[in-house]
Amino acid sequence: MAAKRDQATPSQDELTDALVGASRALIAIAVRSLADAADGLTLVQYRALVVLSYRGAMRVADLAEHLSVNSSTATRLCERLVRKELVSRVSDPDDGRATRIAITTAGNSVVAAVTTRRRTEISKIARRMPVEHRRAAVESLEAFTLASGVAPEQSWTLGWTS
Repeated sequence: MAAKRDQATPSQDELTDALVGASRALIAIAVRSLADAADGLTLVQYRALVVLSYRGAMRVADLAEHLSVNSSTATRLCERLVRKELVSRVSDPDDGRATRIAITTAGNSVVAAVTTRRRTEISKIARRMPVEHRRAAVESLEAFTLASGVAPEQSWTLGWTS
């Protein structure tokens, strides 16, 4: 007979399934928020803006690494963002021949608008959660975010500094 598993401790599969379900809901919210706030911007383009707003200007190769795409994909993505005036090319202070990609004021405005819309929708959902589950949700999601290596929301939305 198998040992009875502690009901308070979910299995790795249960945890994974719960997080996959939450990620589906969050992706749907992100897509809707992006569609509402940024005409024609893709999720990858938006992610590039988020990285640039959080980390500051960088070489295209470094942006490609942060986005887990190859350099040619990042170059094409940056060209589109330059045409939309959401990023600009700036001189590299360490190498006068090189350029970096920096988010523009318009790009920061898009990130702020999408974030505001996303926070509003998530807040509506969170208000429907039972109060007694909220502390555990906060602790669990903070631990998950930390484990993922992705910047916490407040790190890149407050003050727009790296």
